[in-house]
Amino acid sequence: MSLPPVDRFVTLPSGLKVHYYDRGSGTPVVFLHGAGPGAGAWANFSQNFPAFERAGVQCIGLDMPGFGHSDKPESLQYNDDTFDQTLIEFFNAIGLDRAILLGNSLGGAISLRFALDHPERVLGLILMAPGGVEERETYFQMTGVQTMVQTFQSGPMDLAEMRKVMSLQMYDPSRIPDGLLEQRVEVAKLQPSTLFSTMRVANMTPRLEEIQCPVLGFWGVNDQFNPHTGSLKITQACPRSRFVLLSQCGHWVMLEQQEVFERECLQFVDEVRAG
Repeated sequence: MSLPPVDRFVTLPSGLKVHYYDRGSGTPVVFLHGAGPGAGAWANFSQNFPAFERAGVQCIGLDMPGFGHSDKPESLQYNDDTFDQTLIEFFNAIGLDRAILLGNSLGGAISLRFALDHPERVLGLILMAPGGVEERETYFQMTGVQTMVQTFQSGPMDLAEMRKVMSLQMYDPSRIPDGLLEQRVEVAKLQPSTLFSTMRVANMTPRLEEIQCPVLGFWGVNDQFNPHTGSLKITQACPRSRFVLLSQCGHWVMLEQQEVFERECLQFVDEVRAG
């Protein structure tokens, strides 16, 4: 087994060294991954990068602290304040003025928070089953989240355990690429034991109406990690938003409904370009 490929590193003013992928050129899209064991930009989005690159998109896939190849200190609080600070420092460090944020699950929550705190840096949001629109207790009542946390906290995960947890991400688990599961096992071995115990993301529902940039969202109605009713909260509050709800689809829309996801995303990127 091997770790995901390495691309670029940058050390932030916070002292954290973060890793990111920089592929293609054109409209910048920052890809923000979810919070599962072994997660990172490559694990979540490597299947999608090629289509975006061909469409004239600069794909910037950031490994958040605690994930991928980025630093993973045990002492860090893995909460939305930390992630928001990391993202603005990252933008500044690589000289990125404005970008579309594309985030799934935790990455979606980070995107929402960033759009609220730094609206001048956000061209638009693409969200897949984003967190941050429920109380923490609601997420921890979901079958997928309960299984993920219990398995991670019981010790190092082997391939069978990783497959069990990741299978809950999909309506059709047979579509999960084996190579990505193996890479996630290796990353998970390096992740801090405090990752999930310190993870906190505020419920941003009361502030969603402040988001004025265009928003495209996706949600699988068979999601076992985030309740898909969150899509209504966002579309009711955000004036320039639309969501695609998909049947026979779980938490990983970008893999399970890859063709639909990429087509809708690239149309959205074109709309943002056109202003």
